[in-house]
Amino acid sequence: MLKEKKKVLVLYAHPSQERSEVNKPLFEATLHHNHVTAVDLYAEYPTFRINIDKEQQRLREHDVIIFMFPLYWYSTPSILKEWLDLVLEYNFAYGAKGNALKGKTFFCAISAGGSEAAFHTDGYNHFTLRELLHPLEQTANLTGMTYLAPFALFGARRAIEENRLQGHINDWLTLLSALANNSLDIPAATKPLTLNHCLNNLIKG
Repeated sequence: MLKEKKKVLVLYAHPSQERSEVNKPLFEATLHHNHVTAVDLYAEYPTFRINIDKEQQRLREHDVIIFMFPLYWYSTPSILKEWLDLVLEYNFAYGAKGNALKGKTFFCAISAGGSEAAFHTDGYNHFTLRELLHPLEQTANLTGMTYLAPFALFGARRAIEENRLQGHINDWLTLLSALANNSLDIPAATKPLTLNHCLNNLIKG
C-alpha cells in the first residue's frame, strides 16, 4: 500500500542573498524538489507587507512547515519574526478556535557561522543551537505542531573551502524526500540536538 505524500512548505529568509554561500544554493536545490513549495519571503515581501490570508492558506495546505535561514544574533532574520507576529493569529494558530496548525510538523533548517563546538554549555556561545531556538519550539508546542530538531550546518563560512556544502545539500534533499514520502521517524526526530548526525537512522525503509 502506497503511503500518502506529505506536502512540505519551506519559508526561506535571507536578507543578504548576494553574500550567501550556503543558504542560497540550499534554497535553489529546494526549488526543484517535488512535493515541496519553496517561498523566498524577502523576494515576496520586499516592503514587509505580508499577506496574512495568503500565508495562512499556505499553512493550511501543507503538512510540514520549515523555516530556512542563517542564524542572526541567536535568532531569525527580521522578516520571519514579522511573519510569526502577523500570520499566527489568535483563533487561527492558537486560542479557543485556533487549531489550523494542529498535527503539522515544524522545524528549522539553519546555517551558523560558528563551529559546532561553539554551541555547547562550555563553548563560545554557552548554549546549544536547540536551546537558542526554544522560542520557536514553544511556538510549535502552543500551536499544536510537532517540533523536530533543527537541520544545521555549522561553520558555514568555511563550508565551501572544506568541501562540506554539497554533502549538506544532498542530506537536505534526502530529508525532504523522507518527509514528503512519510518515511521519516517523526517521534525519533524530535529528540536529538540536530538531525544531521542521525539522519540515516531516522529514515524508515
